[in-house]
Amino acid sequence: MTNQDVVMAPDMAAAMPGSSGRAPLFACRGAAAAVSAAYHELVGAAAHVPAIRPCAGWVVEAMRASSPTRSPAAGTAAAPAVDGEHDAWTRTKLPSALGSFEQVAAAAKGKRVIVFLDYDGTLSPIVADPDMAFMSDEMRAAVRDVAEHFPAAIVTGRRVDKVHGFVGLSELYYAGSHGMDIKGPSSNEEEDTKILLQPAREFLPVINKAYKALMEKTKSTPGARVENNKFCLSVHFRCVDEKRWNPLAEQVKAVLRDYPELKLTQGRKVLEIRPAIMWDKGKAVEFLLKSLGFDDRGDVLPVYIGDDRTDEDAFKVLRTRGQGFGILVSKCPKETDASYSLHDPSEVMEFLVRLVQWKRRRSSSAMRPRV
Repeated sequence: MTNQDVVMAPDMAAAMPGSSGRAPLFACRGAAAAVSAAYHELVGAAAHVPAIRPCAGWVVEAMRASSPTRSPAAGTAAAPAVDGEHDAWTRTKLPSALGSFEQVAAAAKGKRVIVFLDYDGTLSPIVADPDMAFMSDEMRAAVRDVAEHFPAAIVTGRRVDKVHGFVGLSELYYAGSHGMDIKGPSSNEEEDTKILLQPAREFLPVINKAYKALMEKTKSTPGARVENNKFCLSVHFRCVDEKRWNPLAEQVKAVLRDYPELKLTQGRKVLEIRPAIMWDKGKAVEFLLKSLGFDDRGDVLPVYIGDDRTDEDAFKVLRTRGQGFGILVSKCPKETDASYSLHDPSEVMEFLVRLVQWKRRRSSSAMRPRV
């Protein structure tokens, strides 16, 4: 890893949330050396892993697995059964983070809560056109309040500049491209963010070549859309007729034959093509916790909220650490390493609002003079 791969300015703490007369929420332990050490401790020098060459059948099965059956329309005969199944799931396996908020608050008492948020399907609704996945003004206000009271980061498969444009808040940390492009607030008035880590920078030329090849190869499939997320590529098939999934899988497979440096993973209604290195959203969470001084503290409670299969890497990290918990956003029962659930982005917003209200009450009580 070169010095260009990791950049952290010593004055970053001045740009942290809460820096106006208060101690910064993110306590930076050093500059580039600390960040580099955290990265190498996690994965060495971003060791390459053999990319598995997917067969078209496997790809189609992955596409089906990431496309749960649509819930029946309200008022239909099947709707009560679906609702009952979801209620049983949240009651016996994955309780609601809202219904269990007192339990969440008890776990957070006396600890520094750190909030990690996915974007699509978590802060914004899933939409057919990924360029139209806007978050509401109310959600933005809720996230802004969270960033004012807690260290907070967006962890997404999107490219950083795109999701930063959607969110519109410069006080957050952003981990784009599934954590392969991590940026933080900048103290430079001309810059919104500063690069912290880009472990896959050497892959940019091959990713751009694969992007052009996929664009050309998939243009014959109506509804298919290829999104360049800088350090990874997304092949969206939400608008592709299921009868055309197999031809689309063949097209993706044909392109990947020429790029052994890349691997295929799946997300929600999307095929993800990434560099074949040991890095994911879970590693990004570990990196942020370690490099920013929260890794070896017992008074920290990381909370990660996400809806996608790719978020499971982060859920698993928190479960393995035995510190913090994941919250899965889903309307359908799923196998997950999360500890709690929320139904949709509206419930995510309600949870964030309640979290801030809890923090304000705690702060107010702590400031109240004792008689």
